[in-house]
Amino acid sequence: MTQIFHSMIAAILGISEKQIGQTLALLDDGATIPFISRYRKEMTGGLDEVQIESIQTHYEKLKETARRKETIIGTIREQGKMTPELQKRIDETWDGTVLEDIYLPYKPKRKTRAEAARQKGLEPLATLLMLQREPHPRQRAADFVKGDVKSPDDALKGARDIIAELVSENERARNTLRNTFARQAVLTAKVIKGKEEEGAKYRDYFDCAEPLKRCSSHRLLAIRRAEAEGLLKVSISPDDEECVERLERQFVQSGNACGKQVAEAVQDAYKRLLKPSIETEFAAQSKERADDEAIRVFAENLRQLLLASPLGQKRVMGIDPGFRTGCKVVCLDAQGNLLHNENIYPHPPVNQGKEAFAKLQKMIEAYKVEAIAIGNGTASRETEDFLKRHTFNREVQIFIVSEQGASIYSASKIARDEFPEYDVTVRGAVSIARRLMDPLAELVKIDPKSIGVGQYQHDVDQSKLKKSLDQTVENCVNLVGVNLNTASSHLLTYISGLGPQLAQNIVNYRAENGAFASRKELMKVPRMGAKAFEQCAGFLRIPDAKNPLDNTAVHPESYHIVEQMAADLGCSVAELLANKELRLKIQPERYLSPTVGMPTLKDILQELEKPGRDPRGPIKVFEFDKNVRTIDDLRIGMELPGIVGNITNFGAFVDIGIKENGLIHLSQLAQKYVSDPNEIVSIHQQVRVKVLSVDTERKRIQLTMIGVEQGNG
Repeated sequence: MTQIFHSMIAAILGISEKQIGQTLALLDDGATIPFISRYRKEMTGGLDEVQIESIQTHYEKLKETARRKETIIGTIREQGKMTPELQKRIDETWDGTVLEDIYLPYKPKRKTRAEAARQKGLEPLATLLMLQREPHPRQRAADFVKGDVKSPDDALKGARDIIAELVSENERARNTLRNTFARQAVLTAKVIKGKEEEGAKYRDYFDCAEPLKRCSSHRLLAIRRAEAEGLLKVSISPDDEECVERLERQFVQSGNACGKQVAEAVQDAYKRLLKPSIETEFAAQSKERADDEAIRVFAENLRQLLLASPLGQKRVMGIDPGFRTGCKVVCLDAQGNLLHNENIYPHPPVNQGKEAFAKLQKMIEAYKVEAIAIGNGTASRETEDFLKRHTFNREVQIFIVSEQGASIYSASKIARDEFPEYDVTVRGAVSIARRLMDPLAELVKIDPKSIGVGQYQHDVDQSKLKKSLDQTVENCVNLVGVNLNTASSHLLTYISGLGPQLAQNIVNYRAENGAFASRKELMKVPRMGAKAFEQCAGFLRIPDAKNPLDNTAVHPESYHIVEQMAADLGCSVAELLANKELRLKIQPERYLSPTVGMPTLKDILQELEKPGRDPRGPIKVFEFDKNVRTIDDLRIGMELPGIVGNITNFGAFVDIGIKENGLIHLSQLAQKYVSDPNEIVSIHQQVRVKVLSVDTERKRIQLTMIGVEQGNG
């Protein structure tokens, strides 16, 4: 069975069977996706995280289908209806829809009209009608008038019920309908009478119809959400007449009285059984496709957000701005520890600008603040202006930071554990400051669904979404690597091979024994076995370790290779890392072995070139247009700076420094055809945009990047 799975996945993904087999063997052995993609390239043929995840998903799906087959075979055998032909068909089928079609006639049913007619002894009459040879079916029906069957019409009706069920369970009939649905089904949405006002935000869908195959995922999810809220009535329907005609061509072989009875049964089968069943199937399939697309977009946005540029280990002041309640100010050291917090009231209604400046000046001096992070919520622009109107004794950079999810974090157990003696306002400001220093380390503490980069996230398959987002976080954390001596238990949880328990054990060990001096010391952590060490070691960094390789992505299993390279050049490992001339003399082919191939050697050389390099780019200071404060300040044709805040499959939302975000539609991202916005923009990218239209009533702003000079941002 395993071999069959390998060849099937290979055919679907266009990857060799050997690669599939080796990858699944590694996964079965407990290796994680980041570990396999980084340190087992020889075994997988260099597959990346996406390909490995795809192999895993397809494998799980096939195993699920195999389990379903066992259930189906068991049920049919219990009925004593299994034949060699039927067994062969089930064995050879791996398509879920086909499998369920084969099973349908044998599926235990609750009492149907057809079943009731069979119990009245009307099956022979149904068979007779289906043959369509009997010239006088009504007379023959009279023979069945007994017991619960009161008249010939009653008998014919029951026989038609049996025929209708046979038609609806016929594989060819179901496929005929599926083909018609696939080609021409129309998704129709209509507002439910009296719900117009309540559903105003869905007014684009109050009376809409479009071919299902052309309905984009975001439109479909919006329509389905409105349906779930009881605001729209939604249906998926092809041309009914054509469907009935095609079914009649299959089942009606005669124009006689029997043929007419069969035709009537076919129409009933279509309307009552087949159409609702296939409509449900297409609704589920289209929803699943829309879910997959929305999850893909969400995961990509999350990846970009987590890999946003960090400011690094600088002393940062965090400000959670507000008007009436004032601005909560915190000062952190370069490691992100809270040193001080207090409130200032520079804005109306309190207007203590002078006092606020004096307090800030004092804090900036006392804590040697190098940068200020301002949350981008209420009073953000006003606070930024207030800071820029004043000159401080030290040079400080000012950044606006997204505070999406900061309130979720500040009320969470993680925040309570970190800052038990402080309230939510202090925790929120700390989160804002730390997001500037290291977005990844801070954002992993928040449920990705609270970060605000997904659309319709509550409408999609939640277990699929969770799996995808968790895998995205894991991939990002391992791509960047973490400092073993400063990482929180939450960040360590996502490191390959660790999980919550081992992460906590590492933090406890650190608290009891001080900083780790080497990766090898990890083996002293309770419950750290050889397997977990193998999985995690390469992703953990120790900046001041005695062995410089402990601060690189070179895996401890490969240290001997680097040591051999250094020995061959007559230098130490530290000298090799420091001297480019020496590195240029390395001949990688000399270090090939049965287990170490060129992919691993290339990775090692790349790492020696830039040891422990952070793959995230440098951070850039950004300023919004000073003259734009509200939607009323916007004018068509105006060019503005903005920051990409969210990407969907129909375009990108841009923060232009006012409450409402503007949308750059897919068609306005570039002069050329764009199928995926990620080809042009990424989350947090600084862009310049032009205002195309402003709808103040619906708070909608349309932007374009076409013909707008982008500069370096």
